[in-house]
Amino acid sequence: MNGADLRTAVAAGLATVLGACALTPVYASGAWVPPVLAAVLVVLAGGLLLRVGGPALWSRMADGRPVPGRLAALGVVLVPVGQLLLLLCLLTARFAPGEAILGLLPTPASISRLGAVLADGSAELREQATPALPLTGLLALTALFVGLIAVVVDLVAVAGRQAAAAGLCLLALYCVPVATVTGGIGLVAVAAPAAGLAVLLWADQQRRLAASGRNAQGRPAAGTLGAVKVGVAALFSGLVVGSLVPTLSEGSFATGLGGGSGGSTGTALDPVAQLQGQLTLPDPIELLRVEASVEDLGYLRAVTIDEYDPENGWSMSNLDGSRAITDDDRLAPLPTDQEDRPVTATVRTIRHDDRFLPVPFSPLTVRMLDDDSDDWRFDPVAGTVFGRDVRSQGIAYTVTAQEPRPSPQLLARAGQLPPGDEVQQRFGAFPPLDPRVTDLVAELTAGATGPYDRVRRIHAYLTDRTKGFRYSLSTEPGTSGDDLVDFLTLRRGYCEQYAAAMGILVRVAGVPSRLAVGYTPGRVQDDGSRLITSDDAHMWVEVYFADLGWVPFDPTPIAVDRRADMAWAPRADAETATDVDADVPVPSAPAPVDPRRAEDRAGGGVPTEQTGGGGGDVLPQLLMGAGIALLAAAVLGAPAGARTLQRRRRLAAGTAGALWDELAATALDIGLRLDPAWTPRQAARELSTVLRRGGVVGEPASEAVVRLAHAEERASYGRAGQRQAHPGLAGDVRTTRRALLAAVPRRARLRAVLWPASLVTGVRAAVADLVHRRTAALPRLRRSHRPA
Repeated sequence: MNGADLRTAVAAGLATVLGACALTPVYASGAWVPPVLAAVLVVLAGGLLLRVGGPALWSRMADGRPVPGRLAALGVVLVPVGQLLLLLCLLTARFAPGEAILGLLPTPASISRLGAVLADGSAELREQATPALPLTGLLALTALFVGLIAVVVDLVAVAGRQAAAAGLCLLALYCVPVATVTGGIGLVAVAAPAAGLAVLLWADQQRRLAASGRNAQGRPAAGTLGAVKVGVAALFSGLVVGSLVPTLSEGSFATGLGGGSGGSTGTALDPVAQLQGQLTLPDPIELLRVEASVEDLGYLRAVTIDEYDPENGWSMSNLDGSRAITDDDRLAPLPTDQEDRPVTATVRTIRHDDRFLPVPFSPLTVRMLDDDSDDWRFDPVAGTVFGRDVRSQGIAYTVTAQEPRPSPQLLARAGQLPPGDEVQQRFGAFPPLDPRVTDLVAELTAGATGPYDRVRRIHAYLTDRTKGFRYSLSTEPGTSGDDLVDFLTLRRGYCEQYAAAMGILVRVAGVPSRLAVGYTPGRVQDDGSRLITSDDAHMWVEVYFADLGWVPFDPTPIAVDRRADMAWAPRADAETATDVDADVPVPSAPAPVDPRRAEDRAGGGVPTEQTGGGGGDVLPQLLMGAGIALLAAAVLGAPAGARTLQRRRRLAAGTAGALWDELAATALDIGLRLDPAWTPRQAARELSTVLRRGGVVGEPASEAVVRLAHAEERASYGRAGQRQAHPGLAGDVRTTRRALLAAVPRRARLRAVLWPASLVTGVRAAVADLVHRRTAALPRLRRSHRPA
């Protein structure tokens, strides 16, 4: 391995690391960096080891003889194979060491385990929105993805000696944030890949200068200015063009867990909450039948949402799906200081078809009665049970849970969480708001004695009919330009608006909150069970108190017979049975959003149909597309690669015959066929004519052609001692080849590189020769088998 290959290999590894920096905005933390960096380093080290150690081992075994051409060509293939094996060992040691030999060497069991981790990562792609949590499966998938990119970049740059072309592989890394991150992706995600491209261009320039002899002193700065210029141009293009590239609507890898385009069947929930919109009222659909151990069953929570944006409302953040419901018998126990009651509920789905399972508050166990539980996961932070490639239709399950029943006195003793508390930081954060919102909270909570007192005052304000709050199937258009301000001013809406407003007001008051999407308890049937329909879809608020955990509050003015009993959250309109505008039909619950209204995203816990297709799994499709593109590039570049290897073997041989064959092949590649009957001098005159027609006059190329012709004559017609090539002839071949390519049109140059005619002719001649030899051997074979 020469110095140019070593320099190019290191440049390829560095460029891949810089290109991987494009993933910075995709993850919520930097936990993805170590496995990705390790993958690139393993690929780099493996390539260096195989390229240096392989020839050294051969030289030792073969008493210093050079590596045969065919074996050298085989080594080009073996290097990426070895790199892939080392990458597999790394992934095994990092993500599946238990079943591996010495925790490193793969076994069938460890490969199966690693496959399961990667499958988890594929599922997590559908569950995560950007910035994504660095879950184990996602990290394994990312390390594999970047490792494969590193192998391809190394192969193209070092073996193919096309470092500049290897920069195209970095585009696959850059496409990930462009396709998955909503809004800006940051300067690092653009500048780092551009710097990686500049590094590859610099390595390419260094190799070309070294080959031409113009960098004999090995000045590393040579060619740097051009590479920097191209890198800056790439950075500028990324900043300008990247701002015009469309992104996914939700900044996620896919369509999310519960959301969808919606539909009219009303069999699934959409975990978003907007502060404006309109509901339609289709006929109710029977979804669930519940048998509970208590008569006054509380709300059934399906999912919680905790991220607020003034422009788009509330949305669901990422779920941690690494925990199967079968792994723990105490999934989400309440704090010991909390007052609670045990609840057991058996739920049978009728037409409910969702990836979320509705469960009572704070589930301890979830057991499937007629289905495998391994594909159902639990996120303890969100308190959400969700499926991995499974849905709820046609299943039955039993839940044991703890429903909080705190007394007002217990909540009043809860203190304020410190600013650095993890719950306070995640569930208490809010963006800059209109001053009218913050002023209202300051007015409502003035003189409050603690978090519970502040929450009670906000809850009482939103449930006070004397303040003008009414239940309405549609929000009235406001003029403030802020949906939250419009709702607080016009005071019309359904559960989505009430819960969304209370959630953000509570956060402004300094108390962590989130929204819960699920169902009210439904109606009791003759057999004592409860029937839950699409009309029971609902949204409420959960507030976090120190040492007590999450506690539900419901500010929506719904019918008394649908409200859950919350003694700690008395309503200001407690005596009102219904509270709906007189000019609209009185629904028993919010109904699904009209799917024809693109701006109304089935919000507020309104059940909408999951179409299944959604937006597709973007990252898997992106990986597949990148893989197909790389495969197509490899297929298209195979002739050029084979021709490059052939040229390298001839130049390495250094004999006059091999070098003259290379010159003749170059001429054939550009469309000039030399007559086999010509002497070398006649062929040299024809090549010189081509050079003159192309404007190459007085160049060293003409002299190089003459020297090559004379060497070929001496080798062909002279004594045996004259058949060795002069050491400078290889440089003459390179000089002549560059001049010939420069003397022909661009189309001919492109054809010579991508589809070299000499290679095709050589393959055809080899096949014809093989057929001829086989045919000539048939008569001898027949004679040898003739009976005596």
